[in-house]
Amino acid sequence: MQEPENITHKKGELPAFWNGKRYFSLDSYLKDTFGEKVYRLSLNGGMTCPNRDRDGTGGCVFCSAGGSGEFAASPALTVAAQIADAKERIRAKTGCRKFIAYFQAYTNTYAPVPRLRSLFTEAIRPPEIAALSIATRCDCLGPDVLDLLEDLNHIKPVWVELGLQTVHADTHRRIRSGFSPCQCDEAVHALRLRGIDVILHLIFGLPGETKEQMLASVSHVARLPVQGVKLQLLHILRGTALGARYEKEPFLLPAMEDYIALTADAIALLPPEIVVHRLTGDGPRRLLLAPLWSTDKKRILNGIQRELKERDLWQGKYYKKTEDSHGGTIYHL
Repeated sequence: MQEPENITHKKGELPAFWNGKRYFSLDSYLKDTFGEKVYRLSLNGGMTCPNRDRDGTGGCVFCSAGGSGEFAASPALTVAAQIADAKERIRAKTGCRKFIAYFQAYTNTYAPVPRLRSLFTEAIRPPEIAALSIATRCDCLGPDVLDLLEDLNHIKPVWVELGLQTVHADTHRRIRSGFSPCQCDEAVHALRLRGIDVILHLIFGLPGETKEQMLASVSHVARLPVQGVKLQLLHILRGTALGARYEKEPFLLPAMEDYIALTADAIALLPPEIVVHRLTGDGPRRLLLAPLWSTDKKRILNGIQRELKERDLWQGKYYKKTEDSHGGTIYHL
């Protein structure tokens, strides 16, 4: 993802490439890069997760049986069939001509490399596929997998999505992530050495975390050489360890107004060249226990945009960009 140029701001004026928003949205980036609107096709490679396999606890406390892939296609279909079905549904509504092949469910590098090569090559073969996006874990990126991703990146752009969730090690232990923040940082640098774009996920509202801790996670991500970020609130889902705890003894979750204000604060901490892929998330309604207000996605997004405008916040407001003695970029809070 190329860095946008001429990032300046005066009150009431915003960079043209942000399309009237106060942050660098994925929609703006895709239109600028590919010349038109691009939609993601959620695919399922039929993989599982090492965190579930190694301890038998079901993995992360917030993870449902679908492994973040409730909206992905059925793994019983070939990748080509999944793409064809998803394209037909989206084209019927939008007339879209370009797509991102998005392997979403579970950990999508948790398989032998020959199988991964077959799946990913099949996904990027159609000419209308503009990029390949792979959701995975930082502990499933061995040298052979990195070699494969580097090879594919020479054919079409490859994005790797990693769920950091939080920078705080104590929280990682509480949510049973199975990896440390340091491991995630190492994976980011390994991917960037191969020229592969990285998108990090953060979750706001994890048990025990304060607003200051959540913003500290944002500041940490802002200092990493990543190209994208996904922000979302914690969903309490039926059938998860966290859901069972919540049903037994409900605990306090952020109100919509608090989440909107926090997200606006987070945006202001991010360097302006990081693409904001998501500002809230979707929890499957049939499984969602709380917060129920999270289903009103349009209201949340409109609220964030309004909060930014009313407080005159924009992406990068609290970040200063300078050059070091070697010509590299340094960011200072």
